[in-house]
Amino acid sequence: MPTIPKPVHDDLYEENVTAWMMATQEKILSDTESMCQLFMNTTKAALDWVSQYVDLDYMMWIKWLMSPIIITFVILPCVILLLIYVSSLFLYIYKAHRKRLIKRLATYVEHGDFWLGGCTIVATLWDAHAWLWHGYELHGLENLPTSGGFILLYYHGAIPLDYYYLVGRVLLLKDTMIHSVVDKFLFKVPGMKIILEAFSCTPGTVDTCAEQLSEGKILGLAPGGVYEAQFGDNQYKVLWRERLGFARAALKADVPILPVFTENIREAFRVLPFGNKLFYWLFLKTRLPLRPVFGGFPVKLRTHIGEPIYPEPDMTPEMMRDKCKESMEKIIAEHQRIPGGVLRGIFDRFLKKNKSQ
Repeated sequence: MPTIPKPVHDDLYEENVTAWMMATQEKILSDTESMCQLFMNTTKAALDWVSQYVDLDYMMWIKWLMSPIIITFVILPCVILLLIYVSSLFLYIYKAHRKRLIKRLATYVEHGDFWLGGCTIVATLWDAHAWLWHGYELHGLENLPTSGGFILLYYHGAIPLDYYYLVGRVLLLKDTMIHSVVDKFLFKVPGMKIILEAFSCTPGTVDTCAEQLSEGKILGLAPGGVYEAQFGDNQYKVLWRERLGFARAALKADVPILPVFTENIREAFRVLPFGNKLFYWLFLKTRLPLRPVFGGFPVKLRTHIGEPIYPEPDMTPEMMRDKCKESMEKIIAEHQRIPGGVLRGIFDRFLKKNKSQ
């Protein structure tokens, strides 16, 4: 800060005061500009850092969705509209699938297949939801072998919604139930046991899986499991670690493996984008999916079934696993935009038009 020189004459004193005031103002302006520039640089650096871990698109979506005005004047009135459209959905299911449902129920009465009718009803409900909310498409059904058992090896999203759609669509179109290999903790979740029983879900071991495959059944499983669900992101890396059980079962039963991947599955639901080390530590301790999941975004979902990978003479489980992983990564690179984005996933419903099953 400039100092006022000691006055000698009054005129000189006034000149010195004026000069001091001007110098002071210039100093204040200079300091203010420096502070503004520092603030802008700090803000920009903070935004750059945040953008590495948080998708600003869906953060803006959530902020808009949680606005009091939106809640009061949009969301609450929409509840009535939702009930109307639920009624419409049930009527759509009845109109589109009534013959199939009647046939399944008649089969149950005639042959005593207890779960067939119920599973078909549930499958039609999920199929309607897939069509309405995600514009779901299934490609590659022609790759399914016409006889014998095989494995459908799918990429595990934060919530494997696409796999539920796949099971329902195959049941409706092929009259075939996919037997799913799932994590043991699901059998302890209240209300899940009856669903797992009806849709032939088991924890599965190498021997039991090989036995089912030898009987001509279709097995659906995700080698990444809970780990891939909890620690994957919109970069769509295949996180199988050292899993070999599916390869051993395929080699033992001498059946093919078909890779399955769904576009934008990581945009439909996402895991909390921070606290990775904490949740990894919890996962190692509990083997449970404790990382929070959020979303339900109406992005376009397209499931692609790849060509079958057949066992070869002298093939080891490691070789089979690596070949399947390479095929999965190839499908992801071909069909998935990386990094994935929520808004772009929604726009895909209008920008891309492919023939679906």
